Amino acid sequence: MGQPWPETMPDADLVLKARRGSREPMAELLRRHWDTAVLLAGRVLGSPDLARDAVQEAAVAAMTDLERLRSPDRFGAWFCGIALNVSRRWLRQLQSEVPGLGMHLASASPDPAEAAEVADTAARVRDAIAALADGQQHAVRLFYLQGLSHREVAAELGISVGAVKARLHQARAALTPKLSQFRETTKAEVAVETATEWAEVLVSEIRRNQDEDMRRRKHVMVLAERGGDRRLAIWIGPAEATVLALVLESVETPRPFPYKLAAGLVQAAGSRITEVKITQLLDQVYYACVVVQGPDGPREVDARPSDAVNLAMVSGAPIRLNSVLFSADLATSRAEEASLYPVATADIAAETQQRLHEATRRPAGGDPPPTRS
Repeated sequence: MGQPWPETMPDADLVLKARRGSREPMAELLRRHWDTAVLLAGRVLGSPDLARDAVQEAAVAAMTDLERLRSPDRFGAWFCGIALNVSRRWLRQLQSEVPGLGMHLASASPDPAEAAEVADTAARVRDAIAALADGQQHAVRLFYLQGLSHREVAAELGISVGAVKARLHQARAALTPKLSQFRETTKAEVAVETATEWAEVLVSEIRRNQDEDMRRRKHVMVLAERGGDRRLAIWIGPAEATVLALVLESVETPRPFPYKLAAGLVQAAGSRITEVKITQLLDQVYYACVVVQGPDGPREVDARPSDAVNLAMVSGAPIRLNSVLFSADLATSRAEEASLYPVATADIAAETQQRLHEATRRPAGGDPPPTRS
């Protein structure tokens, strides 16, 4: 284990030694403040096992972000603050994302010395985070490493909560391939995956309002449960809606759309799209992922629902939806609004087909339209 550190050595000295790469000083710092952090976390989570798990995450965060500690003599308060923020975040997630998940997850928590063994991994985590775009990097450090809430991160960065969530979503997509080899599935994640009920859906129709001003037109994608009567309406962009309408109406186009190209590239790389999943709703924004089976196994790629569904349509992959989204208040209100839109799939496809025809006709008395390579 290396040299023992006297109880009288100040935390600030241990922090300075830990910053030079020594494991033992960090282990001693965590040992000194571990019980206090677990006690505070337990008051938030109401479970000793969950509290120890939360403090373990806080310990990794402290190791990976030790350079950001401005006052080395206040390591204890800083570490306990991280543990409290992690605990509050866990509590919110358990209450909102997994309503039926009880506070009784079993856990085997390592001692501080074992936690310090991941210091070499922590260095690689820091390098991966440092390679992110500045906005994503700041959001990740504040949310995951400092344990701040979405609202607190938004206030710190001077942006909206929605922008914070978008940056974290993008950062996770960038970090996943770099850090997947170090990641172990936690018991909480297993419980979440088990608790999620997936419903297979299909695109039943595309609808649009009748506004003459194209800038104010709204397009909606209506997903229908296969073999059921549940529906979900998701607002999407005009380009994505147009492509879906053409596919649903089996309209042939002169050149392949980008989604067919993307699916072809995936196939040419020796991979295939196995499924598309619409996973969650955050701040009135739906999130999705595309599951790609490649030479190294399955990978999930973050995507907008409209892009993911378009890829599923051209590749023939199934579309699965987190069933809880059917009952969201937003889903009900949007479905009612979408039912009033008069322009249906066939109309959108016909309009687009007419525009394509006009664009490819030779102008009278003019030059032919330029060809695209």
